[in-house]
Formats: sequence, structure tokens, C-alpha cells
Amino acid sequence: MRLAHLIRTTSNIRTRKRTRALAALLGTAALGATLTGCNGYDATYPSSARSHTDAHPAAFAATSDGGTVDCRKAKCVALTFDAGPSVRTPQILAILAKYHVHATFFTLGKNHVMKHPEMVKAMAAQGHEVETLTWSHQILTKISKDEVRKEITEGRDAVEKVIGVRPTLLRPPQGRTSSTVTGIVKDLGMSEVVWSSDGADYKTTDSKLIQERILKKTKRDGIILLHDLVDPTNKGYNGTIAAIPGIISTLQQQGYTFVTVKQLLAPGNPQPGKVYK
Repeated sequence: MRLAHLIRTTSNIRTRKRTRALAALLGTAALGATLTGCNGYDATYPSSARSHTDAHPAAFAATSDGGTVDCRKAKCVALTFDAGPSVRTPQILAILAKYHVHATFFTLGKNHVMKHPEMVKAMAAQGHEVETLTWSHQILTKISKDEVRKEITEGRDAVEKVIGVRPTLLRPPQGRTSSTVTGIVKDLGMSEVVWSSDGADYKTTDSKLIQERILKKTKRDGIILLHDLVDPTNKGYNGTIAAIPGIISTLQQQGYTFVTVKQLLAPGNPQPGKVYK
């Protein structure tokens, strides 16, 4: 009897220890999840953004027959280009015109907008959205608040100076943002846009690989990331131009309609301080 009692007591002690250990582990995991949320940001998806219905009909994407596309019903996707304009911008614009596609360009002010203002004007003239990727592509989570504000405002103002329209969308360089950055962006009356499909064209010159990556990751309401930039080291970006036609034509065959970021969110309007993905 004593032996049986001792065995039961030992077993109960072990069970209580395992329970306490499991509770501690779950508590740590929950704390980690909370910290991640506090230190990062909450993304808003296009389907959620469209819950606002106060936008003007012009916010919808125009079709070739004079109608509009409502992304609440259509299978939409937004094509975006980072880091331009560059000497390759005319090639991109020609491809987009050929396929009747409008895109969103997140431009860099220094050495790009200021160096190629005529290309920025061409983007706007063809109906593309011209937004900002900041002034000089500094990582916003690694610089001071004053520097963050300066990077954003100088990049934004460079575009406004050229086309007379002030950008309201910011793409944070490398997609890196934080609660501090979003607070500054909100104060500036702007929204942030990251992406859901990345061709990683900054890592390869293989156009087929870039295309495969995009097609594999793209889903309805997706935001595609490519780059409009010449890489001075000649190690990347060189495969982007050749990949664009295949990406567009294949997705169009699959029933996708290409729209700009703001059209993807319509009839909702981008809300200051929100991060769209």
C-alpha cells in the first residue's frame, strides 16, 4: 500500500510539473506574439479597405470599353514598381501600354525623380499612379524620427514638384516599417503599401525565374513588387523588363484584371497611418 501511494504521489508531482512547464511555455509564446504585434504593424488587406463606400466612381479602374472594374466583384491584382524612374522606364511604359495595364510607381526622389522628370510626367500622362519610395531609400526603421520625416517629405515633394500632384502612398524601403514609422506617416496624411508577391528581381537576371516567382505567389487582391531601376553592379534588375510581358499576359489569361493600388482599394479610400498588403 505504501509503495502504491508513493508511486501515485510521485506521478502527481510529475504531472503538476509538466503542467506548469507547459503553461509557462504557452505564456512565453503568447507574450512573444503580443510583442511582435506591438513592435511591428497591423496590415490591412484590400478586401477590408473596400468596406468604405464613399469613394467617387472615378476611383474604379477604367476598362477599354469605357466602363469600370469593381474589385469587389472582379479578380483584381495591382502591379507596382519600385525605385525608379530610370533609363528603363520608357521600356516599362511601352509594355504596359501594349497590354492596356495601369501600374503604381513608387519613385525615389534623389537621383531618380530629380534626374528623370520627363519620365515621371510620362507615367502620370499614361494614367499610372506616381507615389513615393522616399528620397534616398534609407531604411526607415534604422534612422531617427526627424530623418524618417525628412526622407518621406522630400521624396513626396519631389514628385509634386514635377507633376503637381502630391503622393499619398508610401512604400517603405525593403518593406520595413514599425509603429513609430506608421505614426509619422499618419501625421503626414499618408498610407503605406507593402506587397504580397515579390519576384526578387534584385537577386537574379533570370527573367523566367522572376516570372515563375510572381505567378506562383499571385492571388486575387495581390500587390506585385518589381523594380524599375538599373543596377550599377550589373548583378540584378536586368531580368525584369523581359519578365513583365509574360507576367501580365499569363495573369490576364487566368482572368486577372490589372489595377492601380488605389483602384484595388476602391470604393474605399487609403486611410492615413494604415499599412496595405
